[in-house]
Amino acid sequence: MRDASVNANDIDLVICATTTPDETFPSVATIVQARIGMTRGAGFDVQAVCSGFIYALAVADNFIKTGQAKTVLLIGAECMSRLMDWTDRTTCVLFGDGAGALVLSAGSGEGKCTDRGVLNTKLFSDGRLHDLLYVDGGPSTTQTTGHLRMQGKEVFKHAVNNIAAAIEASVEEAGIHVSEIDWFVPHQANQRILDGTAKKLHISPDKVVSTVARHGNTSAASVPLALQTAVADGRIRRGNLVLLEAMGGGLTWGASLLRW
Repeated sequence: MRDASVNANDIDLVICATTTPDETFPSVATIVQARIGMTRGAGFDVQAVCSGFIYALAVADNFIKTGQAKTVLLIGAECMSRLMDWTDRTTCVLFGDGAGALVLSAGSGEGKCTDRGVLNTKLFSDGRLHDLLYVDGGPSTTQTTGHLRMQGKEVFKHAVNNIAAAIEASVEEAGIHVSEIDWFVPHQANQRILDGTAKKLHISPDKVVSTVARHGNTSAASVPLALQTAVADGRIRRGNLVLLEAMGGGLTWGASLLRW
């Protein structure tokens, strides 16, 4: 909010992407709303696991496009350590805790790729792939939080193919080529998925923002964390074309193209 020069009175909507809320209810967004002193507007959470921030970005963008909000506080926040089975070394060493946030505000444009802001967002899911990545508990089934379960090899295969397809759908709608994108900011699942997707689309590794070695897989928090890192160190600059992408449990996946 300080970076965006906004205060609580400017914000119309708080959206929090999370799969690890403080409580079953109310939403994390309403808790944030109270803590920042926001007494107007609305707040709610979005649950799409690791794709949560991309899904929430699409929701925020559509609220702004329809005129239902002018300024949205968009958050990705996770405590994935709470879902770990610490005897399962195939999963517990991969995940981390973190949070990041963006402020999106309404602006004018010409409806072209040269506009600043969110250019498009592509969202997908396939519920048939539930068993590849899920948590074996919940309030309506076991009355417990449960632990994360993952079939790593299968997730890797679907991640590379699905993310690549989402990126291609995004750039096709924008009328550009993948090579025209300045920076790719992926969900930080693991370095093999980042490398595999880049190789499949012939993307230079130098264009891919990777923070997984610093943060681990922070689910819905990983895209804003990686984005902030690249903005803070000067890689992402005003006018750059930036492609955000993610895949998570569900399976859910998606991509969003924006001009910074």
